[in-house]
Amino acid sequence: MIREKLVPEDDTMVSILSACSNLEIQEIERWVRVLSEFGTPDDKYGDVCCDSVDTVLVYLYGKWGKIDKSMEVFDKITDRGEARRSVLPWNTIIGCYTQNSRPIEALCLFRLMVAERSPRPNHVTMVNVLSSCAQVGDLELGRWVHKYMKKNKGTKSLIETNTILATAFIDMYSKCGDLRGAIEVFDGMVIKDLVSFNAMIMGFAINGEGKEALKLFTKMEQISIHPNTGTFLGLLSACNHSGLVDEGRRIFREMGQKFLVLPELEHYSCYTDLLARFGHIDEALEVVSSMAIEPNSLVWGALLGGCLVNSRFDVARDIAKRIVKADLDNSGGYVMLSNLYAKDRRWSEILELRGMMRERGVRKQPGCSWISIDGVVHEFLVGSTSHPQIQRIFYTLQGLFNEMRSLSY
Repeated sequence: MIREKLVPEDDTMVSILSACSNLEIQEIERWVRVLSEFGTPDDKYGDVCCDSVDTVLVYLYGKWGKIDKSMEVFDKITDRGEARRSVLPWNTIIGCYTQNSRPIEALCLFRLMVAERSPRPNHVTMVNVLSSCAQVGDLELGRWVHKYMKKNKGTKSLIETNTILATAFIDMYSKCGDLRGAIEVFDGMVIKDLVSFNAMIMGFAINGEGKEALKLFTKMEQISIHPNTGTFLGLLSACNHSGLVDEGRRIFREMGQKFLVLPELEHYSCYTDLLARFGHIDEALEVVSSMAIEPNSLVWGALLGGCLVNSRFDVARDIAKRIVKADLDNSGGYVMLSNLYAKDRRWSEILELRGMMRERGVRKQPGCSWISIDGVVHEFLVGSTSHPQIQRIFYTLQGLFNEMRSLSY
């Protein structure tokens, strides 16, 4: 088209960029350069740079983790005024932040969108917002979203009829610890599909209600909904969180024999963790050694965790070495092996291990957690003292430590 001097319209460029979503980022950026060549004011193709094209670019940059570039393009849309008329750019940028594990920025954008009162958020907006709420544990905002949609005539019935939205609510309530809220949404659904059942089973699992998860699975069987890999991951997690070893064995066995669902690495990891955590180390080793697929660092890590809990250090050292070999760029295996060496005061091995990490450019990723209090999300990064109330937090912690010592802990 370009060689033939044909004018690429908006839809043409949207199609081209959408096609690039399955290609490498370099290919996307090549087409962005092509697009920019047509975007000069003196060029007859100057009108190609439009909001629909830029919205696709926001999505593509977000998909490849280039969030700053996504925001840069979104700002261009905002400057042209389109972001006040259309909800699509907002949904796209909020979704980008949510899917790249930057929930605080996603929630800030949502609050800005609501404050400007234009455009009005729709159910797609809410799905992304609920996902961010689940990531940071912002139950207060999640409940506000629920009330907002109940009051809004255009979205009130969607909670009962839109399975994607309802599932997002179930996931949010479950991860924020409000199991009653999740059950209320699930029970109110007009049509319950496999995805909603899976979400509720996982909700029971992460809140320690393993037997309720198994009961729901039985109900699912009774109405002839065939389980998939997600169902069994939820069931094995439920058995793991509730210590239901015998039930876990049955679920893992029936998964392939009765339901013809082949276990994946996540299932092996969860099942291995269940067995090892509750003292069945040798059985867990047999499961790993008989796997139909090559075990990864997650599977070995689950087995190692059980060994450490049950003081099986004889097995733990070999497993930690396997984790390092299975994933050379993952810091977890190095840290675990280093801790085991430290337990035996093998300082030279620790120095050698740290040298390997430096040579391979492996860095331990600092842990991060969030908590929402009175509508404000507080972020904590390991080793950071940047929180404005850090001294008060340390003072409170010291008081708790002193109290624990007085009770002989």
